[in-house]
Amino acid sequence: MNRLIAALLIAAPALTIAVVSAGGALAQDRLDKIVKVGSLGDQSGLYQDIGGPGSSVAAQMAIEDSGLLAKGWKIDLISADHQNKPDVGANIAKQWIDVEKVDVFVDLASSGVGLAVANVAKERNVVNLNSGSASSDLTGSQCSPNTVHWVYDTYMLANGTGKALVKSGGDTWFFLTADYAFGQALERDTSAVVIANGGKVLGGVKHPLNNADFSSFLLQAQSSKAKIIGLANAGGDTTNAIKQAAEFGIVAGGQKLAGMLMFISDVNALGLNVAQGLNFTETFYWDLNDKTRAFTRRFNERFKKNPPTMVQAGVYSSLIHYFKALEALGGNPHDGRAVVAKMKEMPTDDPLFGRGSIRADGRKIHPAYLFEVKKPSESKYPWDYYKLIATIPADEAFLPLEKSVCPMVKKS
Repeated sequence: MNRLIAALLIAAPALTIAVVSAGGALAQDRLDKIVKVGSLGDQSGLYQDIGGPGSSVAAQMAIEDSGLLAKGWKIDLISADHQNKPDVGANIAKQWIDVEKVDVFVDLASSGVGLAVANVAKERNVVNLNSGSASSDLTGSQCSPNTVHWVYDTYMLANGTGKALVKSGGDTWFFLTADYAFGQALERDTSAVVIANGGKVLGGVKHPLNNADFSSFLLQAQSSKAKIIGLANAGGDTTNAIKQAAEFGIVAGGQKLAGMLMFISDVNALGLNVAQGLNFTETFYWDLNDKTRAFTRRFNERFKKNPPTMVQAGVYSSLIHYFKALEALGGNPHDGRAVVAKMKEMPTDDPLFGRGSIRADGRKIHPAYLFEVKKPSESKYPWDYYKLIATIPADEAFLPLEKSVCPMVKKS
């Protein structure tokens, strides 16, 4: 008996090694080369020109440019309209995961939807690459190990446009705010920047999403006598407010409008006669350099409506990095946290945003740019709308990590 026990003890290390090896093989067997991408955006409403159909085009370009198809990977793309409704977006996300086996979400314009889908992605452990939502809460109080916030956020917009306007003399503000998560976060973050730089917030008014008539809101802003009327809204709400402000003679009367979130599609909708002189912050402009122009030519071969917005550019950029992470892992583990962790390990580098990184809180870091809309006489060719006023370095554009309230940062 003693000899048998001794023999078993001697064999135990070998048995342990065999189990570990089998476990490693099993983990490797879980990797495959199958990926499904879900482009979830506003396909027909207020934000359709920001993301939507153009985001699906950008996603398909990233799939092809990744080089993985030629290496035997199978990558499919599906898209849907979240209608700017958080419950609709969350339900689509759940169905996509359970039925369609979607591995990664992109686009997600509308912060209410973006926050809802981030929760679904965390619960179901898939990857969430958000380039469309603005709320800084995505990498703050509601950060997640499954979410990377790629392009911009409300802190960046406030820090860029808000700080610049206060320093140039616009030290009193009144806000017109879209009454949902995005608008509330943008007003909050911009107010903090205004006050921190010596300015004052005189008041504000909230309006419904996708609002047509801004007359009563603009009259309140006009009567406030604030030097700056901050538009904490986006898309059609922003363009409608600016057009109606022109009819009221607000700018002619000496007040200045600050489009806190604007896209090139908005400037085009307004026209340079109305939009000229507006200042705002973006992280991508199609005409910024040779690489952005080359991508835009390819994009517009498929999507004729407008050059890529920063949201659509973000869909492409985030997926390119995602595919690099999958390849580095040796396949798709269908484990969102593991993939995002790998993405954070690797420096980012692509032709649209250049070199950057992903922080512990999920915030993608890259430079931002303060632009001014050109006068009609300054525009030399189609979509030649911006002039660069200032470049904000990557380490200054976004909320400093030490100020983050993300629980993942506190634990690290």
